[in-house]
Amino acid sequence: MPNPPDNIEKRVHHIELRADDTASAAESRTVTGYAAVFGKPSEDMGFIEYIEPGAFTEAIGASDVRALFNHDPNLILARTASNTLRVFEDTIGLRYEFEVPETTFGNDLLVSLRRGDVNQSSFAFSVQEQAWETEKLPNGELKYTRRIKKVERLYDVSPVTYPAYADTTVAMRAMPAAGNETAPTDNTPPAEPTPDPLVERRARFLDILQEQ
Repeated sequence: MPNPPDNIEKRVHHIELRADDTASAAESRTVTGYAAVFGKPSEDMGFIEYIEPGAFTEAIGASDVRALFNHDPNLILARTASNTLRVFEDTIGLRYEFEVPETTFGNDLLVSLRRGDVNQSSFAFSVQEQAWETEKLPNGELKYTRRIKKVERLYDVSPVTYPAYADTTVAMRAMPAAGNETAPTDNTPPAEPTPDPLVERRARFLDILQEQ
């Protein structure tokens, strides 16, 4: 049986960024997307992982979540404790939203998001409740499936560089029209991205770098 760490785990997801080229979107600094999607398989990490609906419910209320770039605590973009970051569950998954700060690295990230150079998302968490399933394949190999039922703590959500899941999303959101102080809410996920043939290679490469 695979033995994932008992402390902080990170999951990186392939996401699709669609930067609107309208004038209102060009002025917007709002980033919104899904850091996790329920019921979708991860890449092969020695096991396949699924996150069940409701897994984040208690953790969101108990965690002071940060939005970071590449999980770097020096590059903080927003935070729930300061009311600059919104993190919540809906029927699709774990959704987050924040205004990109007017800092040097915030402005640099905004350019990369609009260009599509950064088009992936990630979250860091610890597990409280999980379940394992084992299946013997026709070739005799064992297939392990891990189901995350309850997250103990949610540490951060992060725009990142390398993918591991294939179904999360992030996008720039247009500013509301003049006189409308509330931006429109859109819970419809973007079109499913084309699978990346380098997903597993990149994810494993990132794991190697983190271990060094």
